[in-house]
Parts: sequence; structure tokens; C-alpha cells
Amino acid sequence: MAFYSEDDKAEDYLFKIVLIGDSAVGKSNLLARFARDEFYPNSKSTIGVEFQTQKMDINGKEIKAQIWDTAGQERFRAVTSAYYRGAVGALLVYDISRRQTFDSVGRWLNELHTHSDMNVVTILVGNKSDLKDAREVPTVEGKDLAEAQGLFFMETSALDSSNVAAAFQTVVKEIYNILSRKVILSQELNKPGAPELGNGKTVVIQGDGNQEGNAETKKGCCSS
Repeated sequence: MAFYSEDDKAEDYLFKIVLIGDSAVGKSNLLARFARDEFYPNSKSTIGVEFQTQKMDINGKEIKAQIWDTAGQERFRAVTSAYYRGAVGALLVYDISRRQTFDSVGRWLNELHTHSDMNVVTILVGNKSDLKDAREVPTVEGKDLAEAQGLFFMETSALDSSNVAAAFQTVVKEIYNILSRKVILSQELNKPGAPELGNGKTVVIQGDGNQEGNAETKKGCCSS
């Protein structure tokens, strides 16, 4: 897994994160809520690829998350496949009120692993948790699938904001934690040229094979 930081002192790291999942599961609204605290009830399907950036502070380090919103429609998938490259994190989104979007999770995981590193930090997100009466996918099914695939899990609502920030923060914090562990290990082993956190240069490190634990579905909890 590659981790990147910029020479700009304004931020220590730049992480590329992709939003994936079927069309109309709410990917664009999750990003709009997280980046701008906005929600568009009549938003149209994304055409191609769009991205937003959001800065976060983790352990005194300023992290810039570059979040790519990829179109869910089948006809755009070939166009967007190139944008998986370099991604270190992913939010795989389904709609809890549409079973077919949950059934597509395996296909999206295969596509993610085909076009990016197998160790991309991934959270499975059951969006539209506000649609309680229309729920077709029980929370426990989402949790079980996430555990089986080694993913984090959280249910969100872009409409009422619940768990939106926590879902993105879970991914960014885990990416940072993996990087920190690898850097510390390299330094302890006294390897020549061991990278240093926040040195303003590109850092390339192989990611962990395991994503330990699942994020809690409790609102505001994003522990790993």
C-alpha cells in the first residue's frame, strides 16, 4: 500500500480514498455531507468521477483526505477504473433499503482488489439508515459480511448526518495507524533509510494484511 505526503508544510500526508458502490446508494451525498455539511435530496447520478478534499488532524499531524466519488453506473465503470490506482482507503456503500445494492458488494470488492492494492483500508457502509420502515438489509447481515471480508462496518445517514464523519474518520485513522506502525517497526529494526513521519516526502510502505476489528455502528464511534 502506498502512502503519500506533500512537500507543502500545510499538511503532513495526502491519502487518496475512493467511494464505491451501486448507483443511487448515496455516495455523493455522503461526500457532500462530510466535506461541506450539505445534502441534496434530488441529486442526479454522478457522471464519471468527482473528488473533494478534507483536512483532518490525527495525533498532531494534518492529514489531507482526497476523496474520489466514482460513478456507480455500469457504463462508467471502465472509465473510472483508472482512478482506483493509488487509493489507500475505500468506502464501499450500499443502500439498506435496496437488497440488490447489498448483493453487489462482492462484485465491488473484486473490482477494488483488481484495480488497487489488496490491502486498501475498506469500510462497508450501510447508508440511508434513516429509512427504518423501508429496510431490506438487517444490520447484522452487514456486520457479518464485513467480518467475513475483514472490513470495518458502519451504518450511516447522509440525510441526518449520523455516522457520516465517523465512517470517513475510521478509514483515515486506520491508514495513519498502519503507516505509523510500519514506520516504527522500520526504525526499530534500524533499516537504512527508514522513513520518518511528517518528513514531507513520499512514503511507500506495504500495508497490513489485516484490518483489525470493526468500527462500531454507534453514532460518533470510530475506534479501530
